[in-house]
Amino acid sequence: MVDPVIIETLQEKFEALQPLMSERLRRYWAATEAKALGHGGMAAVTQATGLSRHTMARGLAELADTPALAIPSLTRSRHVGGGRRQVIEPDPTVRQDLETLVEPATRGEPLSPWRWTCTSTRKLAEALQTHGHRVGARTVARLLHAMDESLHAKRKTREGSAHPDRTAQFASMNAPVRAC
Repeated sequence: MVDPVIIETLQEKFEALQPLMSERLRRYWAATEAKALGHGGMAAVTQATGLSRHTMARGLAELADTPALAIPSLTRSRHVGGGRRQVIEPDPTVRQDLETLVEPATRGEPLSPWRWTCTSTRKLAEALQTHGHRVGARTVARLLHAMDESLHAKRKTREGSAHPDRTAQFASMNAPVRAC
């Protein structure tokens, strides 16, 4: 059985450091604490923190395999360049095709920063997929946001003369936007 004082000390350390630690740093900390305690160290750290023995064994193996100067950045969770590639990198034409799909359905004043489209992201994604692009609705939404387009539901389908002061209304709304 492990000394309760040691477990309490480990719990205090872990609770103080846990918000600051990434997954990798947590694994390294648990492994070094277990190693420092010697025989029964893994059991004590597991009881105090709830981390598995496998996690500590992996941390010990990583620390043993990695020279001290070659330890990766502890602030990053992944290696540099890790993660999924953005859609635009392998397929640069997706943005142009999206612009051609959105242009007929774009509403708002052409020179104004307030422009929007009424076509849903799901329908735009389906149209892009028929053009051979591998995109989903969320990716289309991100691309539209990067193009400064917003989505609005169709309320008025007819545009044109509605109010005699319509031009003045838009001018007064666009003035503060352009100032920003």
